[in-house]
Amino acid sequence: MDFSNRNIQPQQAAAPSAPNPATGALAKNKRNRPDRGKWGRIGAVVLIAAVVILLVALIALVAFGGPKDEDSYVDTNKLQAVFLNTGQVYFGNIKSLNNKYYVLTNIYYLQTSGGSSSASTSSANSSVTLVKLGCELHEPYDQMVINSQQVTFWENLQTNGQVAKAVATFEKDNPNGQKCTDQSSSSTSTSNSVQSAGNSATPSTTSTGTTGTTPTKP
Repeated sequence: MDFSNRNIQPQQAAAPSAPNPATGALAKNKRNRPDRGKWGRIGAVVLIAAVVILLVALIALVAFGGPKDEDSYVDTNKLQAVFLNTGQVYFGNIKSLNNKYYVLTNIYYLQTSGGSSSASTSSANSSVTLVKLGCELHEPYDQMVINSQQVTFWENLQTNGQVAKAVATFEKDNPNGQKCTDQSSSSTSTSNSVQSAGNSATPSTTSTGTTGTTPTKP
């Protein structure tokens, strides 16, 4: 019998090494940690969308909810009355306005029987004629640029008012526009006159002896 290997002890299997607590915790954290790059991109997209929505809301507020410009109140289908701080009033169509000037066309103004062109009258029974601008001695164009600092207020006129009716009648009677006579003796005005406050409008032909303005029937 061979006893040469009797003293050789069988090798024991190596005991498994204990897991490193630190390494296990790190691996677990890696498995549970969300993808920071993915969430960062989502956050950037959400932020950009919020900024875009805010800009759109601001634009809509300015366009629809903000204060209107003064010229947006002009009714282009109506006549306007422009009152000056001098007491004069002009009727016509406001074509443009800003903080420096008003541009008025198709202009009319009130002429009292005494020759005054003021909006007010000295007597409740004074006759007031609506005169078309253009046949004065200096024959101005039918356009007026008014300093905005001289404008007290302006307003749109209703079509059933006395001034609007007189203008409509004048335009109907003069389809080719106003024709002026010799300015040394007379000028042409509307054939409609309006009385001061408290009196009704009465169509008539008015003649005065004032120099340079003698309204006659066109």
